Amino acid sequence: MADIPAAILRELEAGRMETATLVEWLAIDVRKLAHALAEAVDFGGARAAWLADVEAAAELGVAKRNRAIGVALHRATQRKKRAFEACARHTSDMVRAWAAYASPLGDGRPFADRLAAVQRFAADGSMATRESAWDAWRPFLAEDVPAHLPELAPWVRNADANIRRCAIEGSRPRGVWTAQLRPLVERPELAADLLEVVRADPARYVQLSVGNWLNDAGKSRPEWVRELTSRWSRESKHPATAFLVKRALRNLA
Repeated sequence: MADIPAAILRELEAGRMETATLVEWLAIDVRKLAHALAEAVDFGGARAAWLADVEAAAELGVAKRNRAIGVALHRATQRKKRAFEACARHTSDMVRAWAAYASPLGDGRPFADRLAAVQRFAADGSMATRESAWDAWRPFLAEDVPAHLPELAPWVRNADANIRRCAIEGSRPRGVWTAQLRPLVERPELAADLLEVVRADPARYVQLSVGNWLNDAGKSRPEWVRELTSRWSRESKHPATAFLVKRALRNLA
């Protein structure tokens, strides 16, 4: 972080540019960025509460912090559509990530509505924002995995590889820095219909995610993963299938 030029860090914390690396993302003082956002966006009477909420979240770990700030942004903008749109379209990819976390919130919304609210962030040009997008809807998927998984079917058929990847990454049984989806840890076959669609996906970004999904599943259901990938290898001679099968089996070989 010490190697980031001071001028670059000032621009990031002023919300005038996107991060180029994970190190830049981690270096941002979210308090400064939140104040800059409050100067640029009209939060009205919610301004003070917004800044206080960010201050309270600032010392949390990066994942919990950004989720908490997303909740704060939801509270600050839930009756201010123009303010939320300014955040959703902001130059700063971190601000857009906060908006991604805020977008599916609200009591009593169907899972399909929550997905629809997040979709534009899943297609964002910044990987940091895209990673926040799947993490934003995953807790709602966890509420009823068997019932909600079919709602991802249009996503795995979307023309945008980023959206296809988001559907797979967000439904991984274990994931990297998120809570497990126990129904998928125990019964990965629940997602078989989704996985079949992307077994020869042309995008390496999606292939990596499919391979990682199956690697997750192999930790608890190795025989299911071996049987599935063996069938795929017989039925599909596409190089994409060979790549993701190799990745899926990397810990089962």
